[in-house]
Amino acid sequence: MPISTDWIGLSPYDRFNYFIAPKVNRFKALIQIIELMGFNSLVMDFDKNKHFFIFPPGKKLPRPVGSALPKMGESPYILVAHYDRVDGSPGANDNSIAVFHLLRAAVLLTRKNLENWMIIFTDKEELTAGESLIFQGSYKLAQKLKAWGFEKAKIFNFDACGTGDTLVFSNTADAILKSGDSPNVLKIKTGIQQLRYHALETASLIQFEKFLIAPAPVCDDMGFLRAGLAAQTVTMLPSEEADQFEEVLRKYPEFTDSLLSGGIKNSSSRRFFPATWKNLNGPADTPSRLTPQHFEKTVNFIVELCR
Repeated sequence: MPISTDWIGLSPYDRFNYFIAPKVNRFKALIQIIELMGFNSLVMDFDKNKHFFIFPPGKKLPRPVGSALPKMGESPYILVAHYDRVDGSPGANDNSIAVFHLLRAAVLLTRKNLENWMIIFTDKEELTAGESLIFQGSYKLAQKLKAWGFEKAKIFNFDACGTGDTLVFSNTADAILKSGDSPNVLKIKTGIQQLRYHALETASLIQFEKFLIAPAPVCDDMGFLRAGLAAQTVTMLPSEEADQFEEVLRKYPEFTDSLLSGGIKNSSSRRFFPATWKNLNGPADTPSRLTPQHFEKTVNFIVELCR
């Protein structure tokens, strides 16, 4: 599927403007899109958060819904993107475009007859002031995945993947876990390192030349982490912003601590924050900031992760 300036007319992106409309019910909109595309899917409600699951066509859905998940391989690929957004923001890059990339990836995974994957669109990634990580939808979701025997799943979380040509593999979790030495922490550290190695290997395989390992804004991977599951977040930046950010991290190692503490919002160091990320969670997060010329390669990367 070639992506061009006419991307908004191509499936599934032809439903994108509807999905980011100001007053749209995104839950109902996503149900409609998934049904129109004919996916093998279900919705599960954990602690009032509604999560979408998409499976390969041959997987038998559990009955009753919510009792379990279809039987998968020992360590399936779980591709995650949150579909909620901050009030007042169109949410084009955060995180609507990642949702649509995964919808497109589901089509291609099916065509390639790959079966050891599932896609989850999570609810309640965006936290309000004062809410801790246990309020994230991914936290309860991760607890369920563990209970169902998916502790060895390869979880990749996609957030803000619509602007730029450089893959950013978040090492935010590494910074949080660096001082821990318990067996469980060491297990999660090893799991994240393995996921990142696989992501780097896949990027190299498909000749995705530009990538960066760096701390990224907190997202669903933190809910997974809090529940004891390893997850690798993938986001994107324009190459010039990625280069500048890499230099900042070299010159100002304390910047990472400021980012993790949340103090960056009111700190002078905010000037070093990539412009793409500054525009998330606000009215400036519009389709005009997206770079559709890179969509096809991004989707290809997602698909190849599941080989």
